[in-house]
Amino acid sequence: MAAAPPFSDDGIGIANLPNQRHKIVAKRGAHFTIMVVGESGLGKTTLINTLFSTELSPPKNYNKRHQKQLDKLTEVEIIKAELEEKQFKTKLTVIDTPGFGDYVNNRDSWAPIVDFIDDQHEAYMRQEQQPMRKDKIDLRVHACLYFIRPTGHTLKPLDIEIMKRLGTRVNLIPVIAKADTLTQNDLFTFKQRIRQVIQAQGIRIYQPPIEADDEVSAEHARILSEAMPFSIIGSTEDVTTPDGRVVKGREYLWGVAEVENENHCDFRKLRSLLIRTYMLDLISTTEELHYENYRQAQMETRKFGEQKPRKFENPKFKEEEEALRKRFTEQVKAEEARFRQWEQHLIAERDRLNKDLEMAHSAIKALEAELDNLQVGYGGRGTGRR
Repeated sequence: MAAAPPFSDDGIGIANLPNQRHKIVAKRGAHFTIMVVGESGLGKTTLINTLFSTELSPPKNYNKRHQKQLDKLTEVEIIKAELEEKQFKTKLTVIDTPGFGDYVNNRDSWAPIVDFIDDQHEAYMRQEQQPMRKDKIDLRVHACLYFIRPTGHTLKPLDIEIMKRLGTRVNLIPVIAKADTLTQNDLFTFKQRIRQVIQAQGIRIYQPPIEADDEVSAEHARILSEAMPFSIIGSTEDVTTPDGRVVKGREYLWGVAEVENENHCDFRKLRSLLIRTYMLDLISTTEELHYENYRQAQMETRKFGEQKPRKFENPKFKEEEEALRKRFTEQVKAEEARFRQWEQHLIAERDRLNKDLEMAHSAIKALEAELDNLQVGYGGRGTGRR
C-alpha cells in the first residue's frame, strides 16, 4: 500500500500507522534465532543452509566422531550471520547442539540444551532490570527444529523426554529428517504414529495462529498444522531432472528427490512456517508467552534483582562425579589396606626388636654374673698363696 502524502486530506491519518511501522521495521531490520536439535548425521546443517540459500555452516566431518566419545557431553555452538533480501536485513543466529543423542548412555543429554534456553531468558531478564537497557543482547530462541530419525516406527524415549521439556520453553517444530529414505506409505504411517505419541504424551508443539476473519490465511495455517511433523529433504546441490529442469535435490538411480517439490517433501511448508508467513508470530510468541512464563515463574520465587540460584548438582557431570567418587573410594580403601599391612609389619618388627632386646639384656646379665664369679674366684686363689 502506497504511503499517504504528509498533508493529505484523506481522513485524520490513523490508517497511515501501518506504513509508519513498516518504515521503522524496514530500517531496523529483524533478529531471528533458530535452534536445531537432533542426533548427528540427520542433515541439520544441510537443512539450515538450504532454508536460507547460503552456506551458514560448513558440512561436518563425522569420520572422527568416535574420538569424542570420552566427552559424553552435548555441546552448544552459535553461528551468526546477516542476511539481506530486497534491502531488508535480518540478523540470523543458528544454535547447533552437536553431541546430543550420540552415545550409548544419553541420560541427561538434554540438560545443556534446556539450560541454554533458560539462561537466555535469564540473561534478557537481567538486562531489563538494569538502568541502561538500550543495547540489550538477545539470544532467546524463537524456534526449535527437532530432527527425528526416519526409523519408520515411532518416537524413541529420548525424543519424548526432550520434546516434553522443549515444548514448554520454546516454539517446538518437529521434522522428520531425510524423508527420501522412506516410501510415501511408510512416511504417512510414521507421521500418524508420531502425532499419536505427541498427543498421548501431551507434548506441546508450535501451532500457527488461525485468523477467523481471513479464510485464506486460516486455511493455510490448517494445512501447515496437519502437515506436522514436516518431512524434510535437505540439499544445496543443483541436479537435473529427467525432463531437463535444474533443481535443488538429491539424485538417485530411480530419479531425483526434489527439495521444493511438495509431492516429495514438506520443505516449502516448513519454509513458509519459519520465514515467509509466521516468523513474526514466532518472535512475538517467544516474547509474550515463553519469556513471560519464565519471567513470571522467577518473579514469584525471587526478589527483584536477586541472582538465580546456582545448581550445585549439574546433571551434565553426574556420571563423571559418580565415577570420580567411586575411584576415590577405591583408592581410599586401597590406601587403608596398605596402611593396615604396614601397621602390622611395624608391630611385628617392634615385637622382634623387643625380643632381641630382652635376649641381649639377658645375655648381658649372664656375662655380668660370669664376670662376678670370675672376680670372686680370682680373689680366693690370691689369698691362698699368701
